[in-house]
Amino acid sequence: MPMPVVPLAGYELFRSGDLDEARERVAAVFCPHRLDMIGRGQMDARQHHLPGERLSLNYIQYGAKTLIAPGELERFYLVQIPLSGGAAIVNGNDRYYSSPKAAAVLNPHRPTTMIWEEGTRQVLVQIDRRAMQEHLSAQLGAQADRPLSFSGPLDLTQGPGAAFRRLVLFLLAEADAGPSPVGAGMLGRSVESALLSGLLEAHQHDYAALLGRRRAAPRPRHMRLAEGYIMANLDQPLTIEAIAEAAGISPRGLQLAFRQHRDTTPLGFWRDQRLARAHGDLVAGAGSVTDIALRWGFGHFGRFAESYRARYGMSPRDTLRASRGEFYQD
Repeated sequence: MPMPVVPLAGYELFRSGDLDEARERVAAVFCPHRLDMIGRGQMDARQHHLPGERLSLNYIQYGAKTLIAPGELERFYLVQIPLSGGAAIVNGNDRYYSSPKAAAVLNPHRPTTMIWEEGTRQVLVQIDRRAMQEHLSAQLGAQADRPLSFSGPLDLTQGPGAAFRRLVLFLLAEADAGPSPVGAGMLGRSVESALLSGLLEAHQHDYAALLGRRRAAPRPRHMRLAEGYIMANLDQPLTIEAIAEAAGISPRGLQLAFRQHRDTTPLGFWRDQRLARAHGDLVAGAGSVTDIALRWGFGHFGRFAESYRARYGMSPRDTLRASRGEFYQD
């Protein structure tokens, strides 16, 4: 697909020949990091940034050969697709070279160091870590209980990897041609979901076998309708009758279907999904325990705390304290 010489031209954040300014401006979007020039190149740094709800699209160049060491990204996954040049990548135990034929996918929970070659130009997809984990859980139909970890370079030359690259470049072209294709609204959310699903399908990761088994045994239509209705109304009071009506099946039939395909009940599935959202908010420190419990429809705080501890092995209060760096005791 034809691309502008510089993608996202209407979303420029900065352009500078000053190393310190480049470090500061990029850190404001991503995270604090070490940025050093290597060799005799000339710094010509620029970043273009298009924010969405769960991800952002970016274009970055430095001109000169650079060493970049952010440590753990913590809050986000980062997909780096070189348009020209390349980069040596270290992400945890992974060590590989990224080029226009092989993207880098950086895990947020593993330390990262990179060397970008002189003249490297990259498109970057920054994906919120919590959103990625929640999307994975929705694909699994159950809570993902450990961090999602990608491994190795992402092959962009064939199959799902090539399709993922084409989708990213298409979205850049759409952004350059008109309104933002990512972010708020039904279309923007659908586009972001397509990117997250595309990455899960295209790249190697430690949930691939589970997703493969799930795809091999497709859910009946009434299960998909019921789960969709539940996910769209997580914070609302639900009854088995309302869910069954939305799915076009009897309450008894729906109970049996959930037992067969999910080994739980419809209301158990609803509770587990709300617990997962509450857990995410507690880890993020997004309010008090009471606020978060009420946000996700838990009006009985004692039962909420009991269910939460049974699932996550600690109380909601202790999770919130840990998220704030406080010491706690059982």
